[in-house]
Amino acid sequence: MTPEDNDKFASAFAVEALREQRLARRWNNLFKALFLLYLLAIALVSMQKISLGWLFSDEKITALVDIQGVIASTTESSADLIVTGLRAAFEEEKTAGVIIRINSPGGSPVQSGYINDEIHRLKQKHPDIPVYAVIQDVGASGGYYVAVAADEIYADKSSIVGSIGVRMDGFGFVESIEKLGIERRLLTSGDNKGFLDPFLPLKQEDVQHVSGVLSEIHEQFINTVKKGRGDRLVESPDLFSGYVWSGERCLELGLVDALGSASFVAREIVGAKQIIDFTPRRNVLDQFARRIGATISDKFLNASLGVH
Repeated sequence: MTPEDNDKFASAFAVEALREQRLARRWNNLFKALFLLYLLAIALVSMQKISLGWLFSDEKITALVDIQGVIASTTESSADLIVTGLRAAFEEEKTAGVIIRINSPGGSPVQSGYINDEIHRLKQKHPDIPVYAVIQDVGASGGYYVAVAADEIYADKSSIVGSIGVRMDGFGFVESIEKLGIERRLLTSGDNKGFLDPFLPLKQEDVQHVSGVLSEIHEQFINTVKKGRGDRLVESPDLFSGYVWSGERCLELGLVDALGSASFVAREIVGAKQIIDFTPRRNVLDQFARRIGATISDKFLNASLGVH
């Protein structure tokens, strides 16, 4: 074999080897992709194994909408998202009752008011569908503002409920900047545009003005609670003072109707034990990742604790 033949053979061998490597890499990537799709399919089926069945059944369901965390326009408990979930829950023909599950310390009175108003509107539009609020750990301030729109409110005996009041927070740094030798320069158009500036002395007329605004919003809150709870409320000077109470104490005050969880209400009150979650999420991929993470965490925890 001539040197030229050797070179041609080596070159052909190198080309063939490279081709086989590329082919093997493609097959490897294909198998990896198929395996990931397989895992994804299992995860999706696992997540939906309960909720898929109701689509093909004639049985009634209990529709669930979750309000978790602070109620604000930028959170997953924003009025836009919660209202979307409520509308879907009421419009589902298999819905026997709606549960609004609340675990919130409150938030924006505006966002809470939007949700409260929408619940009343949906109740009028669908008079045959009862609405129940179920308070978990906390149902305070804006969280309770939402709850009072329900036909009945349930809580745990240790739930924190109430806080029917309004607050505004701030700090004053007048003495601090004086000690540091800092000169405050504020230019405004409008006599009161800079009111409550934390770097300027507090003016009594500013305090009176803000107190009036807070009192007005507080009165709106009180009227909303009275509209929702009616004569179930017990006369108490502390009822609208901003205090919170345990769920057990709230039974005595008329702030809740009974003690019970969402599953209890679905099973014993609504009579449809199948609970379907209609809560919208901002990002489906984030929701999937959270569920997968929670599933893996639960499996690991159960294994480490010896639970089978």
